[in-house]
Amino acid sequence: MAVELQSNGAVVIFDLETNGVARKLRGHTRQVQSLSWSRNGRYLLSSAQDWKCILWDLHNGTRLRTVRFEAPVYIAELHPTNHLLFVASLFEDQPMLVDVSDKIPSKRQLPSAPKRTRVDGIVMNEKQALQDAKQSTCVTVFTAQGDHIIAGTNKGWLNIIEISSCEILHSSRLCSGVIIFLRLTSSGRDLVSNASDRIIRTIPIPNFQQHGLENDKIEFEVEHKFRDTINNRPIHHVVFSPTGDYVAASASMNHDIYVWERRNGTLVQFLEGPKEELGVVEWHPHRPFVAACGLDSGYIYFWSIDATQRWSALAPDFAEVEENVEYVEREDEFDIHPIEEIHKRRLDLENEAVDVLTMDPVKNDLEQNAFRMPVLLDGMDSDSEEEVIAIGPGVMRRKSPGEGRHLNGANGVDEQSKP
Repeated sequence: MAVELQSNGAVVIFDLETNGVARKLRGHTRQVQSLSWSRNGRYLLSSAQDWKCILWDLHNGTRLRTVRFEAPVYIAELHPTNHLLFVASLFEDQPMLVDVSDKIPSKRQLPSAPKRTRVDGIVMNEKQALQDAKQSTCVTVFTAQGDHIIAGTNKGWLNIIEISSCEILHSSRLCSGVIIFLRLTSSGRDLVSNASDRIIRTIPIPNFQQHGLENDKIEFEVEHKFRDTINNRPIHHVVFSPTGDYVAASASMNHDIYVWERRNGTLVQFLEGPKEELGVVEWHPHRPFVAACGLDSGYIYFWSIDATQRWSALAPDFAEVEENVEYVEREDEFDIHPIEEIHKRRLDLENEAVDVLTMDPVKNDLEQNAFRMPVLLDGMDSDSEEEVIAIGPGVMRRKSPGEGRHLNGANGVDEQSKP
């Protein structure tokens, strides 16, 4: 599935198999800031500038819960195992841990002031404490186990917050600017950050559940630093590859996507883009797809690889040849079978029931009973009031109001509306 965020607050979910609109979710009145999927793919959490977070049930496209805050929402993320628990970062306010198990949500405020340790026996003075109290959290993510939250502040601090007590266990200064975005790998062992100093950092994350781990001895060592070394452009968005071996990012005033390799820390690829600036970039969790959204047109662009046809995979005894060779047939290879036997084989094949509805599970599915969005086999079944069509390889756009209509004479009757 691919998701488009519209300026009017609508969330559009595309089906990559049919290029149709699987769901169109309307509930926000202002621009949507972030989306977070549940692990089984059935629930979707959206946050917007209208001070609300909405939990959607994609089985029927209804609102499961709606939570209103006292400030606009920067970003919100669902718990990795409990879709009724999420954390939200608010504009100029403290982040909230929200439990929506009941119809009345339970909100717990999380701290933003970093936990400082004694340095050379000197305790933090009152002036420093007042400055730390002014810090606000810009982004929050859950760890892979879901027992802790990693929060980034507007002063460049990383805070490790324990969910059970809502207290900061450890704080570390990552940079001097604002931490804009954080993302973990699927394994939760590595973290990538995007900050206002225009530097992307990858950081190995320790196991916070390790027995005997002391909070004061937790260390965050930056593994690699990536940036636009030529023009030093600000980074819009950054994402890990599914395996975590690569980092992709989009930059300001740039049409391409950068791809760095973590093993060597080098820039290995430029994905040439369209003639517009790119915003959010995402890597498909299982398929070789990279998707990005154009800031000017709102188009969703896809990059993929051209898979070469492997004819040898069709049969175990099939051999590929680079040039024509003389073939010697076997004695019984092209023998003619009796017509009765051929007819009997055809009848046996017709009696076999063909299952065209069951979908085989994906190899990398995390759960056996993972939710699957209903596939739209007909583009006309779309939930969208404005039809979305494919105009090229990996490019979709909204259909204009008059497109696809054929008028019959001077009556102005739409042929498609005739019985």
